[in-house]
Amino acid sequence: MIKQGFLLSKFVRRRTFSSCPLPLQPKTTSFSSSPSQITQKDLCFSLADQLISRGLVSSAQKVIQRLISQCSSAPEATSAAEFAIARGMDLGFCGYVCLIRKLVISGDALTAESLYMDCVVGQGLEPDRNLLNSMIICYSKLGKLDEAKSCFDSVIKLGFTPWVGACNAIIKGFSEQDRFLEAYECFRQIGDAHDTVLHFSCYNRLVNGLSRRGFLDEGVYVFGVMKNNGVLPTVHMCKSLIIGFCKLGRVEQAEILCTEIESNGFVVDKYMYTYLINSYCKGRKIEMAMRLFLRMLEMSYEADNYTYNTLIHGFFNLGLFSRGWALCNKMVRSGLKPDLVTYQIILNKYCEDQKVDRALELLDYMLRCNVPPNVHCYTVVLAALCTERKFKELYSLYHKMLDNGVVPDHVFFFIFAKNHPIGDPLLFAQTILQAIAKESCSFDVFFTRPKSTRGAILEIERLLEEIVRGNSVSADKAFSIYMIALCMAGKLDSALDCLEKMKNLCMLPLPTAFNSLIKLLAQEGNVDAAESLIEVLQEQGLVLKQLTFSIIVNEHCIKGDVASAIDVLDKIEEMGIGANISVYNSIIGCLGRQKMMREAEKFYYRMREHGIDPDETLFVTMINAYSNNGWVNEAREFFKKMTEHNLRPNSRAYTALITGLVKKNMTEKSCLYLNRMIKDGFMPNAVLYTSLVKQFLRKREFEFAFRLVDLMKKSQLEQDLVTYITIVSGVSRNIRRFDRKRYLSSTNSDKGKNLLFHLLHEKAILPNRKSFQVLVTSEEEMKSAVLQVIEQIKKVPYMPDLHLYNGIIFGICFAQSMHAAYEHLNLMRKEGVEPNRVTYTILIDGHIQIGELHLAVGLFNEMNANGFPPDRMLFNTLIRGFCKVGKVFDALTLSHMMQKRGFLPSKGSYEKILGSLCANDSSFYALKIYEEMISHDYTPCRYHRQWLNSILHEDHRSDEACAMWVMFPNRSSQNREDKQEFLFALVAVIWQNIVFISNPI
Repeated sequence: MIKQGFLLSKFVRRRTFSSCPLPLQPKTTSFSSSPSQITQKDLCFSLADQLISRGLVSSAQKVIQRLISQCSSAPEATSAAEFAIARGMDLGFCGYVCLIRKLVISGDALTAESLYMDCVVGQGLEPDRNLLNSMIICYSKLGKLDEAKSCFDSVIKLGFTPWVGACNAIIKGFSEQDRFLEAYECFRQIGDAHDTVLHFSCYNRLVNGLSRRGFLDEGVYVFGVMKNNGVLPTVHMCKSLIIGFCKLGRVEQAEILCTEIESNGFVVDKYMYTYLINSYCKGRKIEMAMRLFLRMLEMSYEADNYTYNTLIHGFFNLGLFSRGWALCNKMVRSGLKPDLVTYQIILNKYCEDQKVDRALELLDYMLRCNVPPNVHCYTVVLAALCTERKFKELYSLYHKMLDNGVVPDHVFFFIFAKNHPIGDPLLFAQTILQAIAKESCSFDVFFTRPKSTRGAILEIERLLEEIVRGNSVSADKAFSIYMIALCMAGKLDSALDCLEKMKNLCMLPLPTAFNSLIKLLAQEGNVDAAESLIEVLQEQGLVLKQLTFSIIVNEHCIKGDVASAIDVLDKIEEMGIGANISVYNSIIGCLGRQKMMREAEKFYYRMREHGIDPDETLFVTMINAYSNNGWVNEAREFFKKMTEHNLRPNSRAYTALITGLVKKNMTEKSCLYLNRMIKDGFMPNAVLYTSLVKQFLRKREFEFAFRLVDLMKKSQLEQDLVTYITIVSGVSRNIRRFDRKRYLSSTNSDKGKNLLFHLLHEKAILPNRKSFQVLVTSEEEMKSAVLQVIEQIKKVPYMPDLHLYNGIIFGICFAQSMHAAYEHLNLMRKEGVEPNRVTYTILIDGHIQIGELHLAVGLFNEMNANGFPPDRMLFNTLIRGFCKVGKVFDALTLSHMMQKRGFLPSKGSYEKILGSLCANDSSFYALKIYEEMISHDYTPCRYHRQWLNSILHEDHRSDEACAMWVMFPNRSSQNREDKQEFLFALVAVIWQNIVFISNPI
């Protein structure tokens, strides 16, 4: 007896077949058994042999095909196939279809696939719907889903619906590979077939998988089809849809779905009600949340602390303090007491709204109610005291916290040190670690009081040794505090050494400490090292969160490398971590600064597709980006969207929109928003004044800008460093655009400015006296005004700042007092602020303006020697300087050097060189510069084009003058003067040729 399956597998491996040759002496099956043991299969084999011996091969083939189709198992079908193959007989298409189906049903998908490829595809046979359905199941079992989908589509093209088993198999396969959208596509293709009812597991897989990944509309479609087909959903499936809708902010649809499943006999439990209430509160829809809460009580569900805290957080988050406290009272009447979470919610909101006095009262109330505040409660209140600079209350509360036995943690240290403007973070870290050592060590620890940073480091390292020796559970916390302090002090090497010590002690840094180290690495330009460190610590078991990646993204965006930031975003989404709103906020802000608003909008909608709701910060970022790019209508639309998301526009949103409208000369409309801002309870602050001053300085409306500065002082608003930098840099940057005439604004502009000033002055509650005015009618008066502003700023004590120093030096250089500029440079160095490339550029430009080109070149060489390679701005400054003193060929050489270093001269520099060459009648070089400008997509001004054209005609080079117009870009859009210029050149060329023909050489 031939071993079952041997011939078939051998046949499949060799992939050979012959249906013609017949054995000369066909074998006949001999039966040694009794007639009672003869089976139908044996009779069929005998009949087939007899038919073959008579030459009736097709009849024998039909016998074998019928036998295979009637076999109850795959081994029997395989045995029949081997019988035919051993006799050189082809099974025929029907035989292969039946055999493949038997193999697939039995689970032998590999043999079925080989048989299909060899005997159907290999012979060029066209599979029918039955064979295609079998192969859908076969390929799905093998995980070859693309091939299965191809067979699935072929069945659809034939006008048939795939078998239920085939549909179940392919949907299961796609679901197991997390390809739910492709599974859903298959489901949609059979969705209209009402007689196709899939297995319950398929519906379950699709609904759960689509819901988890945010494809809720698709999940609801599957849910609806399932119900229409009479398949009852499970509670778990319904919860998946409800939670998915809530995560995407579609709480109303989630509630409708709850009502629908309740009508089908399911019970929505307290957990789901609380989840819906929480989702409504997150969406700032507190009335909807309260309605659900009351409905929950009507259904005899008892609300717990979590439910009450969820609603209390919703009320306080909206600033509805009275209703929040009323709910607290209701909570007490129901037999529940406000717990620590309840008080933390209220404390956070008090501190966020700068009601720190109320927060301090609440801390005392908690102690009276025997709910001792924890370190998190103290952290938020101490941070608020830092912000309001109430240092006396700050130190008193800090010592009170220690007296109550509350030990600071790493988060407390980070927030406190970040918000406290005074002192060395390492000295403060020492006091925190002393408290931890006192609390965690069972033995007495000797404390010292070092007065220097070095002494603090030595004391901290001694304390860490004591904490480790005492086997304290707070060791990782202590090391993390030390690492945070080192990062805040900018000591990168010491922070890395601390990380190495933790590794040797088998400890991992806490997230706040690790994020501080990542931020320091990124700030110092070691982003690659930061990403490598992330990978190393991940391998060691550190669980990364969104904040770590948001730090990397933010640092990329600060440096303007938005492409790298987007790469990080794509990476974390692939990792399944998901980006938080701060990541999108950084990228959108960076794109806005780079004037890529369409891309910024795409990322906003991408964020929304991922189920992330915009917050106040993101709205301000979008409004600010639109305003800075002049898209004020879009900025106003986003301002309206804030209210649609139940977000109250804050002062930053108003400031961004008002400034944008002023920038677009829509000052009267800006007054509408200023008035609305005041009605909303936001008084004009230093940020608004500074932004307005900046805009009016840009417009060269110096008089009005200084009136605003004067009004700001009278309003007793503190002018910080940003204000001073804005004034100095604003005057310095825009002063050279002054055309020696007082800026004349339109009547409408004056009306808007007067209304703006009136609103600001009215809310300042000041006596109606004459405001400070700066009248500038000449360059000398402007210089005097600049020096006056600088002298006023010098009297104000401020922290040394490079931007402010550069602005002051620029103003002094404009006043043509280079000696005073260098004195200020020396003062700047004495205060520990080293000049940068911008400082050198300002001084070089100052020398150029007063004709001291040799000193400018000397400073240029000194700058190179000091390790400051020139940038594009400096090259352009020197080119204009050379052209100003008539050294045009030196400027030309410098432009070539500039391009070799990878910098392209600006259009203004090219215009200076072109004009100087035309003035020297150097038509050859002028034409070269003209061609170079065109190649860089610069359009030379009309004056220089006409000048060069005239010189070329004078040099009898009219053909080249004509070529100038031919190479000119966008000829079709040129005006009448350009076309006249071309016709003049063309006529000159024709006339020159006529003269040449008439008078040949």
